[in-house]
Amino acid sequence: MKGIVAPDVEAYIERLADRGDAALREVERQGTSEGWPIVGPAEGSLLHVLALAVGARRILELGTAIGYSGTWLARALSEDGELVTVEGDPDTAKIAQTNFGKTGVASRARILVGMAEEVLEDLEGPFDLVFNDIDKAGYPAVLEPCVRRLRVGGLLVTDNVLWGGDVARKGRSAETRAIREYNERLAKDPRMVAVILPLRDGVSVAMKIRD
Repeated sequence: MKGIVAPDVEAYIERLADRGDAALREVERQGTSEGWPIVGPAEGSLLHVLALAVGARRILELGTAIGYSGTWLARALSEDGELVTVEGDPDTAKIAQTNFGKTGVASRARILVGMAEEVLEDLEGPFDLVFNDIDKAGYPAVLEPCVRRLRVGGLLVTDNVLWGGDVARKGRSAETRAIREYNERLAKDPRMVAVILPLRDGVSVAMKIRD
């Protein structure tokens, strides 16, 4: 991930970010030491705050990885709330399930194994918050299904939308073109109001204002 924020500013943000309790910090250490693409404490805290702000009772996450971001989201739910999280790799899903147990959110987290676009076909909404963090080339395909399954007043949050700044330059990789298409379609969607935050690799936050 190429930096889009001055390194000293990013270090300052990360230093002040809430890292959660010991169990969550251990998952963060696992992600860092083993090279997993976790969102980190600053973005994790953002996800938690956004979920709390909309009073989320049902959250959808696309891209479970080892359960780090899912823990931040699930901890914003009440005891009877539900996190539905989708992971393409069954072995990774097992790691996430173990970590959900360690962080105390297993009772609120349901992992579905499969490709996000396919799983979405059989998944019913509405959701209060959707967090999209799948393989970037797949972003355009899941945009419409995510918007349709979001309640009015709910949030669609998307990671890596600046892609090291390549989306604003002349980057032509498949991932860059897919993210650029996703961002532009979301910005023009009359059902949504969206903003991109230059946090880490770019985080898009969009509210659904009408069906």
